[in-house]
Amino acid sequence: MRRRWMLAAGIAAALTSGCASGPTYDNSVFIGEAPPPTATNPAYIAMGPPDYATVFESVIDVLDDYFEIAQANRYDGRIRTFPRVAPGFEQPWRPGSPDGAERMLCTLQSMAYSCDVVIQPGETGGYQIFLTVNRYLEDLPRPIRATAGAAAFRSDNTVDRRFEVVDPSRPDVGWLPKGREPYLEQTLLKKIEDKLGKR
Repeated sequence: MRRRWMLAAGIAAALTSGCASGPTYDNSVFIGEAPPPTATNPAYIAMGPPDYATVFESVIDVLDDYFEIAQANRYDGRIRTFPRVAPGFEQPWRPGSPDGAERMLCTLQSMAYSCDVVIQPGETGGYQIFLTVNRYLEDLPRPIRATAGAAAFRSDNTVDRRFEVVDPSRPDVGWLPKGREPYLEQTLLKKIEDKLGKR
């Protein structure tokens, strides 16, 4: 009897022991509710050692870890990224939203993020960085692999001669806007502030 208790205690100790470290700062994933936002949007960079070129390049350096840059205009102070599919829990190595609920949503639904940044001179000197991360939900007319119950007998034609023309002026066709993603915005703004604070 004593051997059984010792074996059960050993198994319980083995299951509960281990590394209790959390996710890294670069790709933080919270299970449950994320902490409240800490960075202000727009972020204010005080006048000092970081000049405009340094601020602009630092913002691009932080954004290209998460997105592919579509347009960067140094004279206008605008940066726009291509939309990218948001990673869920099945891809923990890819940087994405630090909110656990958002990661779960991206695991169960096809979501995409795009980012827009505007850098403007501040009213009392320095620079203001307006950063917006927009969310999009994929809109499909029917599921891609919807063959359950109709695998043997299909009523639609097998050969469809219509071609779908993709209009390059409307890249958002097939994606429904779902508002902003504040937790990823906070992560990006915090990284930008940390990068410019170390210079």
